[in-house]
Amino acid sequence: MHYPSFFDAVDPIALYDPLADFLGAFEGGKVEIAYLDCVKLAGHSCPTVAGAYLMTKLGLERLFKETLPHRGMVYVSMRNSQTEGVTGVVCNVASYIVGAGDKGGFKGIQGHFSRDNLVSYEVPMEGEMRLTRLDTEESVILSYDPSVVPGNPEMKPLMGKHLQGIATEEEKHRFGELWQKRVETILLSPELWNTMITIKES
Repeated sequence: MHYPSFFDAVDPIALYDPLADFLGAFEGGKVEIAYLDCVKLAGHSCPTVAGAYLMTKLGLERLFKETLPHRGMVYVSMRNSQTEGVTGVVCNVASYIVGAGDKGGFKGIQGHFSRDNLVSYEVPMEGEMRLTRLDTEESVILSYDPSVVPGNPEMKPLMGKHLQGIATEEEKHRFGELWQKRVETILLSPELWNTMITIKES
């Protein structure tokens, strides 16, 4: 499987998964979620998937500080409806990382390790997404603005030709290259994260 090399340069998110620990899936329950994993989940790499990854990463760091975040211990709330814009994509990535399922999620084992009913949409907030620790009820509200990293002007006409089926193989390659270059800049420019991502404790 071939993919852009920068995927592997993105720092993975380290977590402790008590369910995985209990069932022996990962030694000590320690698991890492990489950006590549989220690309596989979403089926593509784009500024939205990158932003969801970064918001979740930074939100967990704020909530858990020096300790490993616990999967299944974080509730994900979204301001908009599931079908509005990219809300569903963002929530899918965030909930995958933190182990939060909707009503169809894992029901647990004799009252332990449940992952269901940990996602809500259309929750009023001054932000895009809220992550809440179930054990302490501490929350962070996050917003993301990818316009901080604009796309190359070549991308729009190339996308148009690609969608119309008239792009050459060279133009198709160039479009994908430029698209992923923007994603790379978003993910590998920590000096821009404070401008792109707003985090408020609540």
